[in-house]
Amino acid sequence: MLMRFPVVFPVWGDTVAFGGNGKEPMMRIGVIGAGAIGRWVIAALQREGAGPEAVILRDKTKAMPGLLAVEHIGDLPPGITHLVDCAGHPGLKAHGVAALGAGIDVVTISLGALADDGLAADLQTAAIAGKSHLHLASGSVGALDLLRAGAVGGLTHVRYNGRKPPAAWRGSAAEDLLDLDGLTAPATHFEGTARQAALAYPKNANVAAAVALAGRGFDLTEVALIADPAAPGNLHEVEAQGAFGHFRLQVQGAPLPDNPKSSGLAAMSMLAELRRLRAAITT
Repeated sequence: MLMRFPVVFPVWGDTVAFGGNGKEPMMRIGVIGAGAIGRWVIAALQREGAGPEAVILRDKTKAMPGLLAVEHIGDLPPGITHLVDCAGHPGLKAHGVAALGAGIDVVTISLGALADDGLAADLQTAAIAGKSHLHLASGSVGALDLLRAGAVGGLTHVRYNGRKPPAAWRGSAAEDLLDLDGLTAPATHFEGTARQAALAYPKNANVAAAVALAGRGFDLTEVALIADPAAPGNLHEVEAQGAFGHFRLQVQGAPLPDNPKSSGLAAMSMLAELRRLRAAITT
């Protein structure tokens, strides 16, 4: 059975207060992970006076100066309301269920992890028990609102093409299928469903999972992953058809300055979702 979680989207660029307004509780934020995306999110939150109050790390010796580092949900300071998952699939798997069960909302871009039906069911059960929510940030792609709306009327076709320079596929299954150093023309190294892509490419198929969750689901969403030496960057292409009509979208994403494999838009979408959760008017 297809599990549906709320997929959310970035909103306006104005700073939104994270403190209480007298009617709503204060948003108190923790972060999982301090890699390139985690560091960007932490710095952005600090600029907006929104903490974070702690970061969960596998190795506390790598803690950032002035920021409390812990290893487990139970070690977080009291009152954390939102946990921002910046550690990829392992972070969501290690801490998502415990956080949701403890009543802490989780914001994540690790959407590909939900291709594992067992994990998806555990996260949903924990969220219900803890009266919390798992918020799925849009990550590196847009138009998910179109897909969600189109799914109401019925979608007949959804396809995602992920096109990246060969170097961007290092560390993935593509290395076993292609000579990444010797490519002179585009080469498709995966074609199948979004579920297959998410399970085979856990670090590279979160966009495919986002498209799937917003539209036809993991098993009806077509995916192609392409290594292209002429690609100017990471290109995300989505096309969909249904009762609403037809659309085609292409996003050329820029990486974070300190890590060419990390999407800047993915990091930005995490902060945008936190802003959305605090806004009086949302889209």
